[in-house]
Amino acid sequence: MFEHLKKTDPEVFSCVMRELDRQERNIELIASENFASLSVLEAASSFFTNKYAEGYPGKRYYGGCFVCDEIENLAISRCREIFKCDHVNVQPLSGTQANMAVFFAVLNPGDKILSMGLPSGGHLSHGHPLSFSGRFFDVVSYETDPETGLIDYDEVEKIALRHRPKLILCGASAYPRTIDFERFRKIADKTESYLMADIAHIAGLVASGFHPSPVPHCDFVTTTTHKTLRGPRAGVIMCRREYATVIDRMVFPGIQGGPHMHIIAAKAVAFGEAQKPEFRIYQERILKNSRALAQGLEKKGFRLVTGGTDNHLILADLRNKRVTGKQAQEMLEESFITVNKNSIPADPEKPFVTSGIRLGTPAVTARGMGEKEMYLIADLISRVLSSKGEKKTVSQVRSEVEVLTKKFPVYGGIK
Repeated sequence: MFEHLKKTDPEVFSCVMRELDRQERNIELIASENFASLSVLEAASSFFTNKYAEGYPGKRYYGGCFVCDEIENLAISRCREIFKCDHVNVQPLSGTQANMAVFFAVLNPGDKILSMGLPSGGHLSHGHPLSFSGRFFDVVSYETDPETGLIDYDEVEKIALRHRPKLILCGASAYPRTIDFERFRKIADKTESYLMADIAHIAGLVASGFHPSPVPHCDFVTTTTHKTLRGPRAGVIMCRREYATVIDRMVFPGIQGGPHMHIIAAKAVAFGEAQKPEFRIYQERILKNSRALAQGLEKKGFRLVTGGTDNHLILADLRNKRVTGKQAQEMLEESFITVNKNSIPADPEKPFVTSGIRLGTPAVTARGMGEKEMYLIADLISRVLSSKGEKKTVSQVRSEVEVLTKKFPVYGGIK
């Protein structure tokens, strides 16, 4: 594998193989990461890489696009079938660009958006001041309850009625509970707002029926394709039929040029995999593992935001452990356990320090790990953080992690 790269560029080849070694060796608990199948990886590195295909199927600005039309239509049809939506645009290069396309399609600079604040689990592209979304639009945030960590829908409705936003955005990057899209629709109807859902994290759960779908309730739905969907790193927009033209025009030529056809091919593969019975079993196992990991952490004295989880992720408040999120991330990284520091509701720490860590089970589930391994992982995490990263403990945990991960290879020892 990679024999040409090995011969022509040993430096890059070395980086590629060391990253593979890291992924095989470490326990991957970052909730937004996953291991794509070899079929997805092959499609993503296919000969479609060579082709420009500005425009859309049947209406391209370059010649020689008849196969590109076929693969894009295949990706669209599979996505529509999975999510039961009117219209799909599979060209966004990322989830943030999918969000950008929706905002610019139906809003003007200065229009008001209501979205979840970053400390409560929202995303940068939902209106943070450093993001394009916060720079171009007037953003009002709703926060989760500082005690329960849950969305207070009555409070969201009060804020919406007070500010009358043009668009309400529901969806999150660090919210462990089920989102009530139907309730958000009722709020949006009262304020005559567009309703948009960003389901980047929970798309696989929605596709398999383990989380309520936003599609019947929302004007626009965006997602990435690489988290619980296990596809390539990219984005997708779904919308009601009446918004199809404005969305397509905003994606191209509005904010993007030529689509990445090799990634669209990989999206088609991922959507095809999501239609198989095995995919639903996989999503069910993600949920079981997430609950088991949460239970394991609680038994070790960890405080979990919202008291548990309904989905693939867990948010742990580390203040009673006397470590910050940044310190925990670094200690665990030394132990070959990969997590990310994360803000918690009403976090007293700065965003680059944080009081919490976010953990997720999509990647470890993709390796074949089960509930037994989740309890073991909770114990490993507890030992590292309880010792405050003491060298002997880290060394011992590192050895145990290597034993565990060798039992569950990502790609079967490919070299």
